[in-house]
Amino acid sequence: MADTRFASIARVDSDEKVRGRSIYGTDRVLPHMVHAALATAPITRGTIRSIASERALAMPGVRLVMTHEDIDVVEPAGFLLSGQGYAFQSVQPLTSNEVVHRGQPVAVVVADTLETALEGAKALEIDYEEAPFQPLLGAASPDDIVAQQGSPLPEAFADKIAGDADAAIEGAPVRIDATFEFHAQHQNPMELISTVAQWRGDRLIVHEGTQNAGAIRFGLARMFGIDADLIEIISPHAGGGFGQKNSMQAQTFLAAFAARRLGRPVKLALTREQTFHTASFRPAAHHRVALGATREGQIVGAVHEVDQQTSRHDFFPSSSTEITARLHGIANFRGSERMVRTDTQTPGYMRAPFEHGGTFAFETAIDELACELEIDPVALRLANDASQDPLTGRPFSSRFLAECLTIGAERFGWAGRPMRAGSMTAENGDLIGWGVACGAYKASTAPAAATIEAHADGRVRVNVTGHEMGQGLRTVIANLVARRLRADASRVELVLGNTRGVPQHLTAGSWGTATAVPAVEAAADALLEQLIDAVPDAGQLPIDEVLRQAGLAELSSQARHKAPGQPDAVYERLATGLPAAMGPAYPEFVGMSYIAHFVEVRIEGSTRRVRVPRVVSVADCGRVVSPVTAASQVRGGVVGGIGATLMEISEIDPRHGGFLNADLAEYVVPVNADIGEIEVHFVDEPDPLLNATGAKGLGEVAMTGVGAALANAIHHATGRRHRNLPIRLDQMWSAP
Repeated sequence: MADTRFASIARVDSDEKVRGRSIYGTDRVLPHMVHAALATAPITRGTIRSIASERALAMPGVRLVMTHEDIDVVEPAGFLLSGQGYAFQSVQPLTSNEVVHRGQPVAVVVADTLETALEGAKALEIDYEEAPFQPLLGAASPDDIVAQQGSPLPEAFADKIAGDADAAIEGAPVRIDATFEFHAQHQNPMELISTVAQWRGDRLIVHEGTQNAGAIRFGLARMFGIDADLIEIISPHAGGGFGQKNSMQAQTFLAAFAARRLGRPVKLALTREQTFHTASFRPAAHHRVALGATREGQIVGAVHEVDQQTSRHDFFPSSSTEITARLHGIANFRGSERMVRTDTQTPGYMRAPFEHGGTFAFETAIDELACELEIDPVALRLANDASQDPLTGRPFSSRFLAECLTIGAERFGWAGRPMRAGSMTAENGDLIGWGVACGAYKASTAPAAATIEAHADGRVRVNVTGHEMGQGLRTVIANLVARRLRADASRVELVLGNTRGVPQHLTAGSWGTATAVPAVEAAADALLEQLIDAVPDAGQLPIDEVLRQAGLAELSSQARHKAPGQPDAVYERLATGLPAAMGPAYPEFVGMSYIAHFVEVRIEGSTRRVRVPRVVSVADCGRVVSPVTAASQVRGGVVGGIGATLMEISEIDPRHGGFLNADLAEYVVPVNADIGEIEVHFVDEPDPLLNATGAKGLGEVAMTGVGAALANAIHHATGRRHRNLPIRLDQMWSAP
């Protein structure tokens, strides 16, 4: 049988990136461009009484000061999760004198230089009237707690119920009941949130690093009251996103409005501190997990309850239990999630946004159950594998979690792990611990369109729905096209994140590959179909040779693709920039990606400093289309998981609101010295139902389960169980 695995190729954009030739949104330096800076609110909640701008306007080089008295909006862009909106939150700054969170933009100063604009923003004299506020999840009143049914999309975020979990747990001879606490965290992509806006007559051109060019285009059209055809969003690269750039940001409209007022291009880039306070973040959450099991190790019931932070003005729902309900074959499951109003900007999606915390809580409880039963943690998980989806009873499109566990255990040397905690010590006295945990993430996909132009000189140009945020989508598509059309991957030109071509849909939720690849593959097949009469063996020859034999200088094709079971009407949402993803539950099956992480920690005996010398991760993401970038995605997810578990926390000041450590000096993230060996493997079995290529998502599943594997390894080393993240040095001494 022929091997259908994809060959490994180098990243097609690596040369441009390492040489600094890749052009990002605000790399654009346009003729006569001016610079904008934001003035932000030092209060958490209240109103603006007055803004005196005379000092700023008197500064040489200051060209414009905009406040809420100068901005007019035809219609709000709307909250993305309302199902009919485009922005990360419903509040658009400068459209009223109301302040709803600390750091909210309250004025824009535009000047000839960035330095002058920043000084002008400081020179504004703003008088506020403050109102009471509550920024902390744990201090919220009962009136601030809202059931998921209060969200704009109640069916999508309803409780997850299978059987009678509470009764099953009550009758079980072995029970675990634990609570977990998670603090807010921030994405911090290297490229700051920023915009370059330019008007050419009545046409608006926006350069911005984004994961959702379509939302920006239609959000701006709604706010300005103009036809979306008059707006072009250009985003060939984004310098990281991790969910923070998944919708229209606050500064985009402000830059475009200032550019229209001045008749000149305007660049507006948020500072790092402003990014902490003006963009989305991973919300704080409290979890409770209860498990019931027989003494032989069958898990008969599970309850997973979540309280998650949202803003006072938007309902940002959680979906932790959608994943944990499907991790194992537990027939009786109850998952419920509530939102807790706080006075912050609306939280948002940060890589594995809920699944990181959800799997930490659930897989830590599973490990605790294994210890209680004195059963090997891998064996316990294998004994409770699922044969079908516990929530719907539908078959899985594919599921190789057991293979992830068995391959990982062999590669890691798990058989040499003693059961007793605290029984492994290094020669230098360090405590050694080995931990394991599983992760899962929905295998979603969305509608997409693609066009291909093939030339007889060997060039192939592909325009497809999708954005490149560093995850390697360009290489994935180039590898597919090179294989399907027998073209040179280095001569495949990719157009991504550009609304001038095919419609652009949000790239997030690990559906980028599973969305773009089927559309490109369909377009490639359509191209070959046009040539088959002239060159019968067209699919077996390089495309440039086929064209020459057919006497053609070039040939183009187009195609579109949607998720299994989606109606054709979904293409209208694609065409209007609205989210239209589907999964994990499809009409005929449930699609999930899985991963197993095996982690070794070494803990210094006197300081209790935690080091992570090695990790083995094995993923089930369907067919691996680009092995190089896939392995990079997993390593990046593991690094992110280490940071989120041991280091990252957005500290909130309860007296004044806002985030205290709003910079990369005090918001601690891993550096090279913190990371040991990360060994990555793939099951690499195609998913037969999700798409023709058999690809499932990978980017976000890579991070799920890392936190629990780390915490379980720390418990194995020390006998201390940790249920709060991050696990900081002081907690290494005080945890029970």
